[in-house]
Amino acid sequence: MKYAITGGIGCGKSYVCQRLAVRGIRVYDCDEAAKRLLRNSVPLQRQLQDLVGEETFVGHVLQKRVLAQYILQSEQHAHAVDAIVHPAVAQDFEQSGYDWLESAIFFDSGFDQLVSIDKVICVTAPLEVRITRIMRRDGISREQALGWIRRQLPPEEVVARSDYEIVNDGVADIDQQLNTILYHQF
Repeated sequence: MKYAITGGIGCGKSYVCQRLAVRGIRVYDCDEAAKRLLRNSVPLQRQLQDLVGEETFVGHVLQKRVLAQYILQSEQHAHAVDAIVHPAVAQDFEQSGYDWLESAIFFDSGFDQLVSIDKVICVTAPLEVRITRIMRRDGISREQALGWIRRQLPPEEVVARSDYEIVNDGVADIDQQLNTILYHQF
């Protein structure tokens, strides 16, 4: 069985993945994989340079500001970058030997169409909890945190498209929720 963990920014997917790690379950981190591939994959770097411009990489070092500026210009630009990066990450996951992956934008990005997954677990948290977590973690304003949240699918839609929901509100017992899911499956 292959599992995906998804959920909006600030919902605490990383914490849920840490709880899985305690159980010996390794989770493929799509964000980290994308960063690694951007650092190490010359073909991926070339594709982005062809799309965005030669200044996207200096040597083989990604110029995040250049890429971010391009992405934020339009939805079409964001989709064009995703169309290069996401298939590379999907292929890397398929070859990784992992059975679990974490992707914040699993449905938003169409990543669910690129990988073979049996069950999707959505991690949720109340809006104010998410805003506080993002502000604290990233050192940004409330408005910036809300901006990031608004760029993603509404949580109700992600939950509706998922097989399971884990509520990570700082009160509900994450391990108990994981037990329910894991023991239901095995």
